[in-house]
Amino acid sequence: MSIVIYHNPRCSKSRQTLELLREQGIEPEQKTYLTDPPSRDELVHVLDLLGMQPRDLMRKGQKEYKASGLDNPELSRDQLIDAMLAQPVLIERPIVINGDRAALGRPPEQVLEIL
Repeated sequence: MSIVIYHNPRCSKSRQTLELLREQGIEPEQKTYLTDPPSRDELVHVLDLLGMQPRDLMRKGQKEYKASGLDNPELSRDQLIDAMLAQPVLIERPIVINGDRAALGRPPEQVLEIL
């Protein structure tokens, strides 16, 4: 079974998580989600594996978050997912998936729980 990391090479936590996986002898499949965003089905699957709602996986400090009005509590799950797909920079990273388990690498050591 392959391990997948939703990765942003410019992010220090993402780089640290990738290095941590490599230290465990794992060379994960890398999905550079900013240039190759997940499909709707993939994003919904990731949210389900993480047990999170879309807003829980959003980078609320990004200027796009406030500029798009995503702090509006009236927005539906589908509207938030649409925003994440349209602006993948809003997706928190890194995310590691191992089969039917997933973890957010914040802190990076958190991914060790799913290996």
